[in-house]
Amino acid sequence: MKVLVASAWPYVNYVPHLGTMIGSILSADVFARYARLKYGKDNVVFVSGSDEHGTPIEIEAIKRKTNPKSLTDQAHEYDKHLFLDVWEISFNNYSRTESETHKSFVMDFFKKLEKYMITREEDIPYCEYDKLYLPDRFVRGTCPYCGYEDATGDQCENCGRLLTPSMLINPRCAICGRKPIFKKTKHWFFDLTSFSDKVKEWLEKSETMPNNVKSVALSWISEGLKPRSLTRDNSWGIPAPFEGAENKTIYVWFEALLGYISATKEYFINKGEPEKWKEFWFGKDVISYYFIGKDNIPFHAIILPAMLMATNENYVLPTVISATEYLLFDKLKFSKSKKIGVWIDEAPYIVDIEYWRFALVRMRPEEKDTSFTWKEFVRIVNTELNDDIGNYINRVLTMVNRYFNGEIPGYREEIYKDEDRQLIKLITESPKKSSELYDRGKLKAATDPLLELARFANGYLNTRAPWDLIKNNRDEAANVLYITANSIRTIAIMLYPLMPRHAQQIYDLLNLGNIEDEKWDNAGEFILKPGHKIKSEIKPLFKKLDPDFEKNVEEKLEKIREELTKTRPPLLK
Repeated sequence: MKVLVASAWPYVNYVPHLGTMIGSILSADVFARYARLKYGKDNVVFVSGSDEHGTPIEIEAIKRKTNPKSLTDQAHEYDKHLFLDVWEISFNNYSRTESETHKSFVMDFFKKLEKYMITREEDIPYCEYDKLYLPDRFVRGTCPYCGYEDATGDQCENCGRLLTPSMLINPRCAICGRKPIFKKTKHWFFDLTSFSDKVKEWLEKSETMPNNVKSVALSWISEGLKPRSLTRDNSWGIPAPFEGAENKTIYVWFEALLGYISATKEYFINKGEPEKWKEFWFGKDVISYYFIGKDNIPFHAIILPAMLMATNENYVLPTVISATEYLLFDKLKFSKSKKIGVWIDEAPYIVDIEYWRFALVRMRPEEKDTSFTWKEFVRIVNTELNDDIGNYINRVLTMVNRYFNGEIPGYREEIYKDEDRQLIKLITESPKKSSELYDRGKLKAATDPLLELARFANGYLNTRAPWDLIKNNRDEAANVLYITANSIRTIAIMLYPLMPRHAQQIYDLLNLGNIEDEKWDNAGEFILKPGHKIKSEIKPLFKKLDPDFEKNVEEKLEKIREELTKTRPPLLK
Protein backbone atom coordinates (compact mmCIF):
# COMPACT_ATOMS: atom_id res chain seq x y z
CA MET A 1 0.00 0.00 0.00
CA LYS A 2 1.26 3.46 -0.98
CA VAL A 3 -0.08 6.55 0.80
CA LEU A 4 0.07 10.07 -0.58
CA VAL A 5 -0.54 12.81 1.99
CA ALA A 6 -1.14 16.30 0.61
CA SER A 7 -1.57 19.56 2.47
CA ALA A 8 -3.08 22.63 0.81
CA TRP A 9 -0.29 24.97 -0.28
CA PRO A 10 -0.24 28.11 1.91
CA TYR A 11 -0.02 31.41 0.06
CA VAL A 12 3.34 32.91 0.83
CA ASN A 13 2.34 36.54 1.40
CA TYR A 14 1.33 36.00 5.02
CA VAL A 15 2.49 34.13 8.09
CA PRO A 16 0.00 31.28 8.64
CA HIS A 17 -2.18 31.48 11.74
CA LEU A 18 -3.55 28.72 13.96
CA GLY A 19 -6.57 28.22 11.70
CA THR A 20 -4.34 27.68 8.68
CA MET A 21 -2.28 25.15 10.59
CA ILE A 22 -5.14 22.96 11.78
CA GLY A 23 -7.02 23.36 8.51
CA SER A 24 -4.23 21.87 6.45
CA ILE A 25 -0.55 21.61 7.43
CA LEU A 26 -0.74 20.31 11.00
CA SER A 27 -3.64 17.99 10.22
CA ALA A 28 -1.72 16.52 7.30
CA ASP A 29 1.37 16.05 9.46
CA VAL A 30 -0.56 14.23 12.20
CA PHE A 31 -2.05 11.90 9.60
CA ALA A 32 1.31 11.37 7.85
CA ARG A 33 2.97 10.38 11.13
CA TYR A 34 0.15 7.95 11.85
CA ALA A 35 0.33 6.57 8.30
CA ARG A 36 4.06 5.90 8.54
CA LEU A 37 3.51 3.76 11.63
CA LYS A 38 0.51 2.07 10.02
CA TYR A 39 1.77 1.48 6.48
CA GLY A 40 5.56 1.84 6.75
CA LYS A 41 7.85 4.86 6.33
CA ASP A 42 8.85 4.10 2.75
CA ASN A 43 5.23 3.74 1.68
CA VAL A 44 4.17 7.27 2.69
CA VAL A 45 4.98 10.53 0.91
CA PHE A 46 3.86 13.83 2.45
CA VAL A 47 4.07 16.96 0.27
CA SER A 48 3.14 20.60 0.19
CA GLY A 49 4.82 23.89 -0.66
CA SER A 50 4.65 27.65 -0.88
CA ASP A 51 2.09 29.08 -3.31
CA GLU A 52 3.93 32.20 -4.49
CA HIS A 53 2.53 33.40 -7.81
CA GLY A 54 -0.24 35.81 -8.64
CA THR A 55 -1.15 39.49 -8.50
CA PRO A 56 -0.96 40.14 -4.72
CA ILE A 57 2.78 39.50 -4.71
CA GLU A 58 3.30 41.20 -8.06
CA ILE A 59 1.64 44.35 -6.73
CA GLU A 60 3.62 44.23 -3.50
CA ALA A 61 6.83 44.01 -5.53
CA ILE A 62 5.79 47.04 -7.58
CA LYS A 63 5.12 49.00 -4.40
CA ARG A 64 8.54 48.06 -3.01
CA LYS A 65 10.31 48.62 -6.34
CA THR A 66 11.74 45.11 -6.36
CA ASN A 67 11.05 41.85 -8.16
CA PRO A 68 8.49 39.34 -6.87
CA LYS A 69 10.93 36.45 -6.55
CA SER A 70 13.20 38.33 -4.16
CA LEU A 71 10.20 38.77 -1.87
CA THR A 72 8.99 35.18 -2.12
CA ASP A 73 12.50 33.76 -1.67
CA GLN A 74 12.67 35.29 1.80
CA ALA A 75 9.07 34.49 2.71
CA HIS A 76 9.35 30.88 1.54
CA GLU A 77 12.46 30.29 3.64
CA TYR A 78 10.83 31.89 6.67
CA ASP A 79 7.66 29.78 6.42
CA LYS A 80 9.67 26.65 5.65
CA HIS A 81 11.74 27.18 8.81
CA LEU A 82 8.58 27.61 10.87
CA PHE A 83 6.99 24.44 9.49
CA LEU A 84 10.02 22.15 9.59
CA ASP A 85 12.09 23.39 12.51
CA VAL A 86 9.54 24.97 14.85
CA TRP A 87 6.28 23.08 14.32
CA GLU A 88 8.05 19.77 13.58
CA ILE A 89 6.13 19.15 10.36
CA SER A 90 7.49 15.98 8.78
CA PHE A 91 7.24 16.84 5.07
CA ASN A 92 9.01 14.54 2.67
CA ASN A 93 9.11 17.59 0.43
CA TYR A 94 8.07 21.16 1.13
CA SER A 95 8.42 22.68 -2.31
CA ARG A 96 7.41 25.95 -3.96
CA THR A 97 5.66 27.05 -7.13
CA GLU A 98 8.91 28.69 -8.28
CA SER A 99 10.52 25.24 -8.38
CA GLU A 100 11.80 24.47 -11.87
CA THR A 101 10.31 20.98 -11.56
CA HIS A 102 6.92 22.48 -10.80
CA LYS A 103 7.01 25.04 -13.60
CA SER A 104 8.03 22.55 -16.28
CA PHE A 105 5.52 19.96 -15.04
CA VAL A 106 2.65 22.45 -15.10
CA MET A 107 3.40 23.61 -18.63
CA ASP A 108 3.71 20.04 -19.91
CA PHE A 109 0.51 19.02 -18.10
CA PHE A 110 -1.62 21.77 -19.62
CA LYS A 111 -0.32 21.12 -23.11
CA LYS A 112 -1.90 17.66 -22.72
CA LEU A 113 -5.23 19.30 -21.85
CA GLU A 114 -5.28 21.57 -24.88
CA LYS A 115 -8.14 19.68 -26.52
CA TYR A 116 -10.29 20.59 -23.53
CA MET A 117 -9.46 24.28 -23.79
CA ILE A 118 -11.95 26.82 -25.04
CA THR A 119 -10.73 30.23 -26.15
CA ARG A 120 -12.92 33.24 -26.08
CA GLU A 121 -12.83 36.92 -25.45
CA GLU A 122 -13.84 37.86 -21.98
CA ASP A 123 -14.62 41.11 -20.23
CA ILE A 124 -11.89 41.38 -17.60
CA PRO A 125 -11.97 44.02 -14.86
CA TYR A 126 -9.32 46.66 -15.39
CA CYS A 127 -8.42 49.43 -12.96
CA GLU A 128 -7.75 52.61 -14.90
CA TYR A 129 -6.22 54.20 -11.81
CA ASP A 130 -3.71 51.38 -11.09
CA LYS A 131 -3.27 50.55 -14.80
CA LEU A 132 -3.71 46.87 -14.06
CA TYR A 133 -5.92 43.95 -15.04
CA LEU A 134 -7.52 42.73 -11.86
CA PRO A 135 -7.50 38.97 -11.23
CA ASP A 136 -10.45 37.47 -9.42
CA ARG A 137 -9.28 38.10 -5.86
CA PHE A 138 -8.50 41.74 -6.61
CA VAL A 139 -12.10 42.52 -7.34
CA ARG A 140 -14.47 42.74 -4.41
CA GLY A 141 -18.17 43.32 -4.25
CA THR A 142 -21.51 41.98 -3.12
CA CYS A 143 -22.21 38.28 -3.59
CA PRO A 144 -25.24 37.79 -5.89
CA TYR A 145 -26.29 34.70 -3.93
CA CYS A 146 -26.10 35.65 -0.24
CA GLY A 147 -25.58 39.41 -0.27
CA TYR A 148 -22.20 39.28 1.51
CA GLU A 149 -20.62 42.66 0.76
CA ASP A 150 -16.95 41.64 0.72
CA ALA A 151 -16.93 38.67 -1.65
CA THR A 152 -13.96 38.26 -3.98
CA GLY A 153 -14.19 37.71 -7.72
CA ASP A 154 -13.54 33.98 -7.52
CA GLN A 155 -15.45 32.89 -4.42
CA CYS A 156 -17.69 34.14 -1.64
CA GLU A 157 -16.10 33.21 1.68
CA ASN A 158 -19.47 33.61 3.38
CA CYS A 159 -21.55 31.11 1.39
CA GLY A 160 -18.71 29.33 -0.43
CA ARG A 161 -20.09 29.86 -3.95
CA LEU A 162 -17.67 30.01 -6.86
CA LEU A 163 -17.94 33.38 -8.61
CA THR A 164 -16.54 35.41 -11.49
CA PRO A 165 -15.81 39.14 -11.24
CA SER A 166 -18.70 40.01 -13.58
CA MET A 167 -21.15 38.30 -11.21
CA LEU A 168 -20.35 40.69 -8.34
CA ILE A 169 -22.76 43.48 -7.53
CA ASN A 170 -21.08 46.89 -7.14
CA PRO A 171 -17.57 45.60 -7.96
CA ARG A 172 -14.58 47.59 -6.74
CA CYS A 173 -10.81 47.38 -7.10
CA ALA A 174 -9.35 45.73 -4.04
CA ILE A 175 -6.29 47.97 -4.28
CA CYS A 176 -7.74 51.46 -4.56
CA GLY A 177 -11.46 50.88 -4.03
CA ARG A 178 -12.47 52.48 -7.34
CA LYS A 179 -14.95 50.89 -9.71
CA PRO A 180 -13.12 49.00 -12.47
CA ILE A 181 -14.06 49.01 -16.12
CA PHE A 182 -14.28 45.79 -18.10
CA LYS A 183 -11.99 45.32 -21.12
CA LYS A 184 -12.09 42.53 -23.66
CA THR A 185 -9.13 40.16 -23.69
CA LYS A 186 -8.66 36.64 -25.04
CA HIS A 187 -8.43 33.85 -22.49
CA TRP A 188 -8.21 30.07 -22.32
CA PHE A 189 -10.86 28.16 -20.38
CA PHE A 190 -10.76 24.61 -19.09
CA ASP A 191 -14.00 22.92 -20.17
CA LEU A 192 -15.27 21.57 -16.85
CA THR A 193 -18.62 20.74 -18.42
CA SER A 194 -17.03 17.79 -20.26
CA PHE A 195 -16.32 16.12 -16.93
CA SER A 196 -19.50 16.88 -15.03
CA ASP A 197 -20.91 13.37 -15.32
CA LYS A 198 -17.56 11.65 -14.68
CA VAL A 199 -16.81 13.64 -11.55
CA LYS A 200 -20.37 13.16 -10.31
CA GLU A 201 -20.16 9.38 -10.84
CA TRP A 202 -16.78 9.22 -9.09
CA LEU A 203 -18.08 11.13 -6.08
CA GLU A 204 -21.30 9.14 -5.78
CA LYS A 205 -19.47 5.82 -5.97
CA SER A 206 -16.80 6.78 -3.43
CA GLU A 207 -17.19 4.98 -0.11
CA THR A 208 -14.33 6.93 1.49
CA MET A 209 -15.06 10.56 0.62
CA PRO A 210 -16.44 12.48 3.65
CA ASN A 211 -20.08 13.49 3.42
CA ASN A 212 -19.40 17.21 3.78
CA VAL A 213 -17.13 17.13 0.73
CA LYS A 214 -19.57 15.06 -1.29
CA SER A 215 -22.51 17.31 -0.50
CA VAL A 216 -20.70 20.53 -1.42
CA ALA A 217 -19.22 19.12 -4.63
CA LEU A 218 -22.41 17.42 -5.79
CA SER A 219 -24.35 20.60 -5.11
CA TRP A 220 -22.01 22.50 -7.43
CA ILE A 221 -22.38 19.87 -10.11
CA SER A 222 -26.18 19.88 -9.85
CA GLU A 223 -26.19 23.63 -10.48
CA GLY A 224 -24.22 23.07 -13.68
CA LEU A 225 -20.49 23.32 -14.17
CA LYS A 226 -19.14 25.95 -16.55
CA PRO A 227 -15.79 26.37 -18.32
CA ARG A 228 -13.29 27.88 -15.86
CA SER A 229 -10.81 30.55 -16.88
CA LEU A 230 -7.29 29.12 -16.86
CA THR A 231 -5.21 32.11 -17.92
CA ARG A 232 -4.57 35.53 -16.41
CA ASP A 233 -3.21 38.86 -17.65
CA ASN A 234 -0.38 39.16 -15.18
CA SER A 235 3.34 38.48 -15.47
CA TRP A 236 4.22 36.87 -12.12
CA GLY A 237 3.39 33.24 -12.71
CA ILE A 238 3.92 30.26 -14.98
CA PRO A 239 3.63 31.15 -18.69
CA ALA A 240 0.59 29.71 -20.41
CA PRO A 241 1.93 27.09 -22.86
CA PHE A 242 -0.64 27.67 -25.61
CA GLU A 243 -0.01 29.21 -29.00
CA GLY A 244 -1.21 32.81 -28.95
CA ALA A 245 -1.12 33.01 -25.16
CA GLU A 246 2.03 35.09 -24.96
CA ASN A 247 2.19 37.43 -21.94
CA LYS A 248 -0.41 35.35 -20.12
CA THR A 249 0.11 33.15 -17.09
CA ILE A 250 -1.75 30.21 -15.60
CA TYR A 251 -4.23 30.99 -12.85
CA VAL A 252 -2.56 30.23 -9.52
CA TRP A 253 -5.30 27.89 -8.32
CA PHE A 254 -4.93 25.59 -11.30
CA GLU A 255 -1.14 25.41 -11.03
CA ALA A 256 -1.10 25.06 -7.22
CA LEU A 257 -3.36 22.00 -7.45
CA LEU A 258 -0.76 20.37 -9.69
CA GLY A 259 1.86 21.09 -7.05
CA TYR A 260 0.92 17.89 -5.26
CA ILE A 261 2.17 15.95 -8.27
CA SER A 262 5.22 18.10 -9.03
CA ALA A 263 6.34 18.05 -5.36
CA THR A 264 6.15 14.25 -5.36
CA LYS A 265 8.11 14.14 -8.60
CA GLU A 266 10.70 16.59 -7.25
CA TYR A 267 11.11 14.54 -4.06
CA PHE A 268 12.05 11.42 -5.95
CA ILE A 269 14.25 13.30 -8.43
CA ASN A 270 16.21 14.64 -5.46
CA LYS A 271 16.47 11.07 -4.12
CA GLY A 272 17.92 9.86 -7.40
CA GLU A 273 14.79 7.85 -8.25
CA PRO A 274 13.20 10.04 -10.95
CA GLU A 275 10.52 7.55 -12.01
CA LYS A 276 9.36 6.42 -8.58
CA TRP A 277 6.87 9.31 -8.19
CA LYS A 278 4.62 7.43 -10.59
CA GLU A 279 4.08 4.71 -7.98
CA PHE A 280 2.20 7.28 -5.87
CA TRP A 281 0.15 8.73 -8.74
CA PHE A 282 -0.59 5.77 -11.01
CA GLY A 283 -0.26 2.71 -8.79
CA LYS A 284 -3.21 0.42 -8.18
CA ASP A 285 -2.44 0.16 -4.46
CA VAL A 286 -2.43 3.91 -3.71
CA ILE A 287 -4.64 5.81 -1.28
CA SER A 288 -4.41 9.61 -1.21
CA TYR A 289 -5.41 12.07 1.50
CA TYR A 290 -5.84 15.82 1.06
CA PHE A 291 -6.11 18.17 4.04
CA ILE A 292 -7.81 21.48 3.31
CA GLY A 293 -10.25 24.07 4.65
CA LYS A 294 -13.88 23.86 3.60
CA ASP A 295 -13.57 26.87 1.28
CA ASN A 296 -11.26 24.82 -0.95
CA ILE A 297 -13.63 21.89 -1.50
CA PRO A 298 -14.73 22.79 -5.07
CA PHE A 299 -11.13 23.09 -6.25
CA HIS A 300 -10.09 19.73 -4.80
CA ALA A 301 -13.28 17.71 -5.33
CA ILE A 302 -14.20 19.03 -8.79
CA ILE A 303 -11.41 20.88 -10.60
CA LEU A 304 -8.49 18.65 -9.56
CA PRO A 305 -10.17 15.32 -10.42
CA ALA A 306 -11.49 16.79 -13.68
CA MET A 307 -7.97 17.84 -14.70
CA LEU A 308 -6.57 14.43 -13.80
CA MET A 309 -9.34 12.71 -15.78
CA ALA A 310 -8.65 14.95 -18.76
CA THR A 311 -5.14 13.51 -19.20
CA ASN A 312 -6.50 9.98 -19.81
CA GLU A 313 -3.42 8.74 -17.97
CA ASN A 314 -5.17 7.00 -15.06
CA TYR A 315 -4.00 9.32 -12.31
CA VAL A 316 -5.07 8.23 -8.83
CA LEU A 317 -8.02 10.37 -7.74
CA PRO A 318 -8.38 11.56 -4.12
CA THR A 319 -9.40 8.86 -1.65
CA VAL A 320 -10.22 11.21 1.22
CA ILE A 321 -10.48 14.99 1.12
CA SER A 322 -10.49 15.94 4.78
CA ALA A 323 -11.98 19.45 4.85
CA THR A 324 -12.28 21.24 8.16
CA GLU A 325 -14.80 23.86 9.11
CA TYR A 326 -13.39 27.19 10.30
CA LEU A 327 -11.37 27.66 13.46
CA LEU A 328 -12.39 31.01 14.89
CA PHE A 329 -10.60 32.98 17.59
CA ASP A 330 -12.95 33.67 20.47
CA LYS A 331 -15.88 33.57 17.97
CA LEU A 332 -14.18 36.03 15.58
CA LYS A 333 -12.33 35.50 12.31
CA PHE A 334 -8.55 35.67 12.48
CA SER A 335 -7.41 39.16 11.52
CA LYS A 336 -3.83 40.40 11.51
CA SER A 337 -4.86 44.05 11.16
CA LYS A 338 -7.26 43.79 14.09
CA LYS A 339 -4.79 41.68 16.12
CA ILE A 340 -7.31 38.85 16.44
CA GLY A 341 -5.67 35.43 16.73
CA VAL A 342 -2.26 33.84 17.06
CA TRP A 343 0.24 33.40 14.22
CA ILE A 344 2.54 30.43 14.02
CA ASP A 345 5.76 32.36 14.59
CA GLU A 346 4.24 33.83 17.78
CA ALA A 347 3.04 30.53 19.22
CA PRO A 348 6.41 29.03 20.30
CA TYR A 349 7.12 32.06 22.49
CA ILE A 350 3.98 31.34 24.52
CA VAL A 351 4.24 27.60 25.28
CA ASP A 352 6.02 24.46 24.02
CA ILE A 353 5.01 23.94 20.38
CA GLU A 354 3.88 20.37 21.07
CA TYR A 355 1.28 21.72 23.52
CA TRP A 356 -0.06 23.69 20.57
CA ARG A 357 -0.05 20.62 18.35
CA PHE A 358 -2.02 18.57 20.87
CA ALA A 359 -4.50 21.32 21.73
CA LEU A 360 -5.22 22.30 18.12
CA VAL A 361 -5.98 18.71 17.11
CA ARG A 362 -8.28 18.44 20.14
CA MET A 363 -10.05 21.61 18.89
CA ARG A 364 -10.04 20.60 15.21
CA PRO A 365 -13.34 21.83 13.68
CA GLU A 366 -14.46 18.60 12.03
CA GLU A 367 -18.24 18.98 12.27
CA LYS A 368 -18.84 22.73 12.69
CA ASP A 369 -16.99 26.02 13.10
CA THR A 370 -15.13 25.94 16.41
CA SER A 371 -13.89 28.82 18.51
CA PHE A 372 -10.40 28.81 19.99
CA THR A 373 -10.41 30.27 23.49
CA TRP A 374 -7.59 30.58 25.98
CA LYS A 375 -9.83 28.97 28.60
CA GLU A 376 -10.26 25.83 26.49
CA PHE A 377 -6.57 25.80 25.61
CA VAL A 378 -5.65 25.84 29.31
CA ARG A 379 -8.20 23.11 30.07
CA ILE A 380 -6.81 20.82 27.39
CA VAL A 381 -3.20 21.31 28.48
CA ASN A 382 -3.81 21.14 32.23
CA THR A 383 -6.48 18.44 32.33
CA GLU A 384 -6.14 16.21 29.27
CA LEU A 385 -2.41 16.44 28.73
CA ASN A 386 -1.03 16.91 32.23
CA ASP A 387 -3.58 15.15 34.44
CA ASP A 388 -5.05 12.43 32.23
CA ILE A 389 -1.84 11.43 30.42
CA GLY A 390 1.21 12.89 32.16
CA ASN A 391 0.32 12.23 35.79
CA TYR A 392 -0.77 8.69 34.98
CA ILE A 393 2.56 7.87 33.33
CA ASN A 394 4.49 9.44 36.19
CA ARG A 395 2.57 7.51 38.85
CA VAL A 396 2.92 4.12 37.19
CA LEU A 397 6.63 4.35 36.39
CA THR A 398 7.46 5.78 39.80
CA MET A 399 5.78 2.76 41.44
CA VAL A 400 7.59 0.31 39.15
CA ASN A 401 10.85 1.83 40.37
CA ARG A 402 9.78 1.98 44.00
CA TYR A 403 8.20 -1.45 44.40
CA PHE A 404 10.00 -3.60 41.78
CA ASN A 405 13.45 -2.04 41.50
CA GLY A 406 12.67 -0.51 38.10
CA GLU A 407 11.82 -3.84 36.46
CA ILE A 408 8.54 -4.72 34.78
CA PRO A 409 7.05 -7.20 37.27
CA GLY A 410 5.90 -10.69 36.44
CA TYR A 411 2.19 -11.39 36.18
CA ARG A 412 -0.19 -14.18 37.13
CA GLU A 413 -3.06 -14.35 34.66
CA GLU A 414 -4.99 -16.82 36.81
CA ILE A 415 -5.60 -14.16 39.47
CA TYR A 416 -6.66 -11.38 37.07
CA LYS A 417 -9.70 -9.43 38.28
CA ASP A 418 -12.50 -8.18 36.02
CA GLU A 419 -11.00 -4.69 36.17
CA ASP A 420 -7.67 -6.07 34.90
CA ARG A 421 -9.34 -7.73 31.94
CA GLN A 422 -11.31 -4.56 31.13
CA LEU A 423 -8.14 -2.48 30.91
CA ILE A 424 -6.34 -5.16 28.88
CA LYS A 425 -9.25 -5.16 26.43
CA LEU A 426 -9.14 -1.36 26.16
CA ILE A 427 -5.37 -1.39 25.57
CA THR A 428 -5.90 -3.87 22.74
CA GLU A 429 -8.89 -2.13 21.15
CA SER A 430 -8.02 1.57 21.49
CA PRO A 431 -5.41 1.74 18.68
CA LYS A 432 -7.82 -0.11 16.36
CA LYS A 433 -10.64 2.35 17.09
CA SER A 434 -8.29 5.26 16.56
CA SER A 435 -6.97 3.78 13.31
CA GLU A 436 -10.46 3.48 11.84
CA LEU A 437 -11.04 7.19 12.48
CA TYR A 438 -7.64 8.26 11.14
CA ASP A 439 -8.35 6.33 7.95
CA ARG A 440 -11.52 8.39 7.49
CA GLY A 441 -9.61 11.66 8.00
CA LYS A 442 -11.27 12.27 11.39
CA LEU A 443 -8.24 13.34 13.41
CA LYS A 444 -9.90 14.89 16.43
CA ALA A 445 -12.18 11.90 16.76
CA ALA A 446 -9.12 9.64 16.39
CA THR A 447 -7.67 11.15 19.57
CA ASP A 448 -10.76 10.28 21.64
CA PRO A 449 -9.73 6.62 22.16
CA LEU A 450 -6.36 7.85 23.47
CA LEU A 451 -8.04 10.02 26.11
CA GLU A 452 -10.57 7.30 26.93
CA LEU A 453 -7.73 4.84 27.55
CA ALA A 454 -5.81 7.29 29.75
CA ARG A 455 -8.88 8.22 31.79
CA PHE A 456 -9.98 4.62 32.26
CA ALA A 457 -6.44 3.62 33.24
CA ASN A 458 -6.31 6.44 35.80
CA GLY A 459 -9.55 5.24 37.33
CA TYR A 460 -8.33 1.66 37.27
CA LEU A 461 -5.14 2.66 39.07
CA ASN A 462 -7.12 4.44 41.77
CA THR A 463 -9.48 1.49 42.20
CA ARG A 464 -6.81 -1.22 42.30
CA ALA A 465 -4.48 0.93 44.46
CA PRO A 466 -1.17 -0.96 44.03
CA TRP A 467 0.32 1.13 46.88
CA ASP A 468 -2.04 -0.78 49.19
CA LEU A 469 -1.81 -4.14 47.41
CA ILE A 470 1.98 -4.18 47.69
CA LYS A 471 1.66 -4.45 51.48
CA ASN A 472 -0.15 -7.79 51.55
CA ASN A 473 -0.75 -9.01 47.99
CA ARG A 474 2.41 -8.48 45.97
CA ASP A 475 1.23 -10.67 43.09
CA GLU A 476 -1.84 -8.52 42.49
CA ALA A 477 0.25 -5.34 42.73
CA ALA A 478 2.58 -6.86 40.14
CA ASN A 479 -0.36 -7.59 37.83
CA VAL A 480 -1.57 -3.99 38.08
CA LEU A 481 1.83 -2.48 37.29
CA TYR A 482 2.54 -5.00 34.52
CA ILE A 483 -0.72 -4.03 32.79
CA THR A 484 -0.41 -0.28 33.36
CA ALA A 485 3.24 -0.14 32.26
CA ASN A 486 2.27 -1.76 28.97
CA SER A 487 -0.62 0.67 28.62
CA ILE A 488 1.94 3.50 28.74
CA ARG A 489 3.64 2.10 25.64
CA THR A 490 0.25 2.05 23.90
CA ILE A 491 -0.40 5.65 24.97
CA ALA A 492 3.01 6.71 23.67
CA ILE A 493 2.35 5.28 20.20
CA MET A 494 -1.11 6.84 20.05
CA LEU A 495 0.33 10.17 21.21
CA TYR A 496 3.16 10.12 18.65
CA PRO A 497 1.32 11.68 15.67
CA LEU A 498 0.37 14.65 17.85
CA MET A 499 3.49 15.03 20.00
CA PRO A 500 6.40 13.12 18.45
CA ARG A 501 9.06 14.54 20.74
CA HIS A 502 7.14 13.82 23.96
CA ALA A 503 6.14 10.38 22.71
CA GLN A 504 9.84 9.60 22.24
CA GLN A 505 10.49 10.86 25.78
CA ILE A 506 7.97 8.30 27.04
CA TYR A 507 9.76 5.61 25.06
CA ASP A 508 13.04 6.74 26.62
CA LEU A 509 11.53 6.40 30.11
CA LEU A 510 10.41 2.89 29.18
CA ASN A 511 13.95 2.20 27.94
CA LEU A 512 12.70 1.36 24.46
CA GLY A 513 14.17 2.33 21.08
CA ASN A 514 13.11 4.78 18.38
CA ILE A 515 9.33 5.15 18.42
CA GLU A 516 9.37 5.92 14.69
CA ASP A 517 10.38 2.30 14.12
CA GLU A 518 7.18 1.05 15.76
CA LYS A 519 4.15 -0.32 13.96
CA TRP A 520 0.71 1.04 14.73
CA ASP A 521 -0.90 -2.39 14.53
CA ASN A 522 1.37 -3.57 17.37
CA ALA A 523 0.42 -0.68 19.66
CA GLY A 524 -2.04 -2.78 21.65
CA GLU A 525 0.37 -5.64 22.28
CA PHE A 526 2.11 -6.27 25.62
CA ILE A 527 5.71 -5.81 24.50
CA LEU A 528 7.16 -4.96 27.91
CA LYS A 529 8.02 -8.34 29.38
CA PRO A 530 8.77 -9.20 33.03
CA GLY A 531 12.30 -8.17 33.93
CA HIS A 532 12.52 -5.34 31.40
CA LYS A 533 14.34 -2.44 33.05
CA ILE A 534 12.93 1.08 32.83
CA LYS A 535 14.78 4.34 33.53
CA SER A 536 15.41 4.96 37.21
CA GLU A 537 14.84 8.72 37.11
CA ILE A 538 11.24 9.59 36.26
CA LYS A 539 10.54 13.28 35.65
CA PRO A 540 7.12 14.80 34.86
CA LEU A 541 6.50 14.94 31.13
CA PHE A 542 4.25 17.97 31.11
CA LYS A 543 3.83 21.13 33.09
CA LYS A 544 0.55 22.81 33.96
CA LEU A 545 -0.02 26.32 32.70
CA ASP A 546 0.08 29.01 35.35
CA PRO A 547 -3.24 29.99 37.02
CA ASP A 548 -2.73 33.53 35.67
CA PHE A 549 -1.99 32.32 32.13
CA GLU A 550 -5.29 33.55 30.67
CA LYS A 551 -4.95 36.93 32.31
CA ASN A 552 -1.39 37.54 31.13
CA VAL A 553 -1.22 35.88 27.71
CA GLU A 554 -2.57 38.75 25.60
CA GLU A 555 -0.11 41.21 27.12
CA LYS A 556 2.72 38.75 26.48
CA LEU A 557 1.50 38.26 22.92
CA GLU A 558 1.59 41.98 22.25
CA LYS A 559 5.26 42.15 23.22
CA ILE A 560 6.07 39.12 21.06
CA ARG A 561 4.42 40.79 18.06
CA GLU A 562 6.41 43.96 18.50
CA GLU A 563 9.65 41.99 18.37
CA LEU A 564 8.64 39.78 15.45
CA THR A 565 7.65 42.79 13.36
CA LYS A 566 11.34 43.73 13.35
CA THR A 567 12.52 40.34 12.03
CA ARG A 568 9.81 39.07 9.67
CA PRO A 569 10.67 39.23 5.94
CA PRO A 570 9.25 42.29 4.10
CA LEU A 571 6.39 40.35 2.50
CA LEU A 572 5.24 39.04 5.89
CA LYS A 573 5.39 42.19 8.02
